[in-house]
Amino acid sequence: MFKLFFTIILAFLSYLVSAQTPYEKAMTDKISKIEECTTPEDFTAVSNDFARIADKEKTQWLPYYYAAFAQIQKGRILMRDNKMADLDAVAEEAQKFLEKAVELNPENAENYILSKMIHSLKMMVNPMERYRSEGQLAAEALAKAEKTDPENPRITLLKAEDTYFTPEQFGGSKEKGMELFKKALSQYGTYQAKSALDPNWGKEEAEYFVSQKP
Repeated sequence: MFKLFFTIILAFLSYLVSAQTPYEKAMTDKISKIEECTTPEDFTAVSNDFARIADKEKTQWLPYYYAAFAQIQKGRILMRDNKMADLDAVAEEAQKFLEKAVELNPENAENYILSKMIHSLKMMVNPMERYRSEGQLAAEALAKAEKTDPENPRITLLKAEDTYFTPEQFGGSKEKGMELFKKALSQYGTYQAKSALDPNWGKEEAEYFVSQKP
């Protein structure tokens, strides 16, 4: 009986895979590759892959979204490596893709979230000089995201990052940041992506911070 049940499950999964369109298969493959990226060059390559999909599927917003997201992740790697001078160019490339995603799907919380991340990258080039410009634009984008989709865990995740890594003298708090990471992780447990291709990233980061000892 168990063998028969297992065979049925495998057949069903095979059907789901075969039922995907070429576009869905290409997107699924590239989305999974984002998780394998570890270097700026990796993220550039996968961003270019999404851009090629976008060139073929001109009415789909998600290829442009992921092309922008990969560029942002590239910027975060550069920021980690203290290569702040490179962030403006990366942010500009991400913004180019995001604008096309917004044209196809305006008033979308996920696009506002990426906009927040792009402005944050620009701010980090020179935080003291750009806080009132890029920092304010980042905050406005996140506020729009929250108004559009208040239970989206990626909104809480970005709030957690900002709170956790901002020095206390500027309003940050590791304790409050940790509480926000816990809230984000709880939201990931109930939040449902709109489709198998829609954004679903961030849970692993929340899990990592929640698992850290005080």
